[in-house]
Amino acid sequence: MTGINTKCVQAGYTPKNGEPRVIPIVQSTTFKYDTSEDMGKLFDLEASGYFYTRLQNPTNDYVAAKICALEGGTAAMLTSSGQAASFYSIFNIASCGDHVICSTNVYGGTYNLFAVTVKRMGIDFTFINPDCTDEELNAAFKPNTKAVFGETLANPSLVVFDIERFAKAAHDHGVPLIIDNTFATPINCRPFEFGADIVVHSTTKYMDGHATSVGGCIVDSGKFDWTKYADKFPGLTTPDESYHGITYTEKFGLGGAYITKATAQLMRDLGSIPSPHNAFLLNIGLESLHVRVKRHCENALTVAKFLEKHPNVSWVNYPGLESNKYYKLAQKYLPNGSSGVVSFGVKGGRKNAEAFMKKLKLAAIVTHVADIRTCCLHPASSTHRQMTEEELNDAGVPSDLVRFSVGLEDVEDIISDLEQALN
Repeated sequence: MTGINTKCVQAGYTPKNGEPRVIPIVQSTTFKYDTSEDMGKLFDLEASGYFYTRLQNPTNDYVAAKICALEGGTAAMLTSSGQAASFYSIFNIASCGDHVICSTNVYGGTYNLFAVTVKRMGIDFTFINPDCTDEELNAAFKPNTKAVFGETLANPSLVVFDIERFAKAAHDHGVPLIIDNTFATPINCRPFEFGADIVVHSTTKYMDGHATSVGGCIVDSGKFDWTKYADKFPGLTTPDESYHGITYTEKFGLGGAYITKATAQLMRDLGSIPSPHNAFLLNIGLESLHVRVKRHCENALTVAKFLEKHPNVSWVNYPGLESNKYYKLAQKYLPNGSSGVVSFGVKGGRKNAEAFMKKLKLAAIVTHVADIRTCCLHPASSTHRQMTEEELNDAGVPSDLVRFSVGLEDVEDIISDLEQALN
């Protein structure tokens, strides 16, 4: 399989003679073996198989394999949410006393996860503007820096992250670049092709696409050489005494070490596993991802052009617009479309933005985005409400910003709803 459209439909699961054509839901917590020796081989990671769904489940693994194929990685794992995926991606290689560099323009939940919760664990974060100079970027690295984290297309500021530039800086300092590719999806961007090392997703968004299942995914490119910086990443390059003294890079190579450690160690202890049924629903979404994303992008560009001309709109942010600050970067990283999300400001600031929201009829006000149904959010009074005005502006989420997630309805109906609410 080479075409990404075919991978959406076919990758991850190939039934054998007489087996179910559709990925089966293995709704079981446990798996039976004939002898203790058989099960012992699984616990020693000497054989492949399943013994407890908290670590792995066949349904989940089939779906993870599909996402891995879409991103062009070597190994992947599903998590119970995008937040869990982001946390695991960092905690798998960083611990108390370590440091991580993160873009200021990330999802509000991710910012709070890193700046507050993970910081309590002793991991320090430096948040840096993605438009910083090379000098500012390189100055942010410390001897204990373990990773750089950014979003391909920031939620909700829609800043396009210069993956190649940040990948070069990360590699020059001997650390991996982790990219949240949720908004772009592998249909519009595959970060590994631009030097990223690890990709995370909130599969709750476009991948599921129907607002049915919260989930996340981590994909490893298999390209970062942990052994080259063995002292920096001892969790991967020295024996894990909590797992029979296994050294992950020796046992599973560069292509499997990172995900195997995240599964055998973090998932074992923290248990952020998705239910097999949710993974099954996610796969149904993935099967039409390539069709849906294209329509989302087409509708969103039409909506963005309408908003750009409306007298009651003070500004529009959509990387697909030629007037956009990130248009050139979008053409490089997102040539097939800039997602279905449009951010814009309502003239009159926060008060008028909230009044506009109340008048919407077709677009639903929900704490969600990237759905087949058009939905809308005022981040300053919801997802980002814990942030000050200064923090909102620093994150590219001013208080007048409306995040408008364009769905798959007739675009004329979407524009009609916007027009009556704005007027």
